[in-house]
Amino acid sequence: MADATTRPTPRERARAELMRDLLAAARARLAQDGPQQLSLRAVARDLGLASSAVYRYVESRDALLTLLVSQSYDAVGHAVEQAAEASVAAGHAPARTWLEAGRAFRAWALDDPHGFELIYGTPVPGYVAPPDTVTPAARLWGVVVDVLVAAREAGSLDPAGHAFPPAGVVTDDVLAFAVARDPRAAVLDAADAARCLTMFATLVGAVTSELFGHLTGIAADRARAFDVVVATAAAGVGLRIDLAEAWGEPVAAL
Repeated sequence: MADATTRPTPRERARAELMRDLLAAARARLAQDGPQQLSLRAVARDLGLASSAVYRYVESRDALLTLLVSQSYDAVGHAVEQAAEASVAAGHAPARTWLEAGRAFRAWALDDPHGFELIYGTPVPGYVAPPDTVTPAARLWGVVVDVLVAAREAGSLDPAGHAFPPAGVVTDDVLAFAVARDPRAAVLDAADAARCLTMFATLVGAVTSELFGHLTGIAADRARAFDVVVATAAAGVGLRIDLAEAWGEPVAAL
């Protein structure tokens, strides 16, 4: 039996419930007005509360934005982590795992386009994300690193792109973060850190093109087009994704 002292008090439960309602109302406002126009007063009005009551829970519009940003990063991070774990459990090679992670990223974005725009779209003028958002934002990068590490360990990382001097491409913090998160990342070098950037940018760019209408009249099948973009960029990184296998079709049918 749980210790009664560990159970939330009625006041704590009420606060948690109000915070859930507040964030839901704020997300509805995001969809309606966009992040630039997010207003605590408008959110309070939607909840039937006085502005002063909302300020007891969230001290400013920026604080509310930070909660929404972290929530979105956690949501996409969770989706991508789950997809990667399921792929590994199914015995897929690291390259296929990256495709499944990318598909999960796209599915999350299509389901929550306003959340995608909030964290990967145009920055909100005057808002600077605090360090609190780094940990949830790093969840996606963690999957990127995991896939590269697994490919290195399996001996399947075979970059097709030209060799390049990696100095100055990404900050030293990228590898330091990777190793701190998982010592196995010590097998990666500075060029691999730059490849992480390619993998990340491919996902964001491919989904941005789709969500913001740049594929209209171009992509006959947007899901397949996304797979091709991810697979093409991944080949340069060194991850050879077998799309025939992923689509369940013989090569001759492609």
